[in-house]
Amino acid sequence: MAAGKPTVNDIARHAGVSLATVDRVLNERPGVRSATIAKVNRAIDDLGYVRDTAAANLARRRIYRLLFVLPDSGSELIKALKRQIAAQAKLLVNERTRLEIRRTTPFDSRETAQTLDDLRSDGADGVDGVAILAPETPQIRDAIVRTRARGIAVVSIISDLPSSTRDHFIGIDNISAGRTAARLMGRFLERKKRSIAVIIGSRHARDHLERRHGFDLTMAKDFPHLCILPSIEARDSADPVFDGLRNAWRANHDIGGIYSSSDYSQGLIRFLKGIHRKPVVIGHELTPDNHKALDDRLFDAVIAQDLGHIVRSAVRLLRATVDSTPFNAPQERIGIDIYLRENLPAADFPL
Repeated sequence: MAAGKPTVNDIARHAGVSLATVDRVLNERPGVRSATIAKVNRAIDDLGYVRDTAAANLARRRIYRLLFVLPDSGSELIKALKRQIAAQAKLLVNERTRLEIRRTTPFDSRETAQTLDDLRSDGADGVDGVAILAPETPQIRDAIVRTRARGIAVVSIISDLPSSTRDHFIGIDNISAGRTAARLMGRFLERKKRSIAVIIGSRHARDHLERRHGFDLTMAKDFPHLCILPSIEARDSADPVFDGLRNAWRANHDIGGIYSSSDYSQGLIRFLKGIHRKPVVIGHELTPDNHKALDDRLFDAVIAQDLGHIVRSAVRLLRATVDSTPFNAPQERIGIDIYLRENLPAADFPL
């Protein structure tokens, strides 16, 4: 074999077959006996051959079609995610990759499951991979299993789904994010005995449940003098949060902090503007509302994740899954960002 990386010619010689046979095996085309396929695959393993998928896709005029399935909500997080997808879609035109967005009714598991069931992996409208942000329900879990069984790669973004269901998860470690929020809250409040109000987005969303779980773990271990109140569920609506906080404020005169794991902050901000004694407030995601609230000193800290990184990682991992090629795991790890007013970046979104 010639020095350097092995080629298809080397595979053909090593396996004792023609170039046409190697091509058929590599591209999984019919007409090759199982014994010959095994012989070619052994040659590939023996030689350490790594396929140039970019060149192969170019030769086949292959275009990746990747779909983002997102809730159709007024959430600033979803709006920011859509902007990142649109920006990435423009950059990927020359990489033979099409990004599309499919919107579903928030918290409607049946509609989301049906959206997945309607996808096909072949034909002119065939989909190669799906990045999904959805609550963890039996209907959605089962639909993802059926989607992957049809040859469509699936990654969950921001909020995880069971590892046995999807191919990869792309987002921060939400338990660690909750622990981080608890550490900040405890340090900000020092040793004062106070109650803490907690806002979550949805009881069906794993990211919010994991954040609450991480928050409770660190609070119980390191700040047992702080009393954590029952969660207020936002479900992308301002009124339940405003009413829940108002009721909690009346019933608990010692509330010293508010932790919101939800990116939807309009009800929280409205409540904060109407009270005279300011609590310590820690929010999630650097949305336009949260950016302004931090700048205006209504919030003390915001925990965030890089949405652009999430979109780019989703594309890379979906294509790697489709092509069965390795990926760089550290590159796909999403870090937890902590913003205070002092390190608040300039707004890169419409205000």
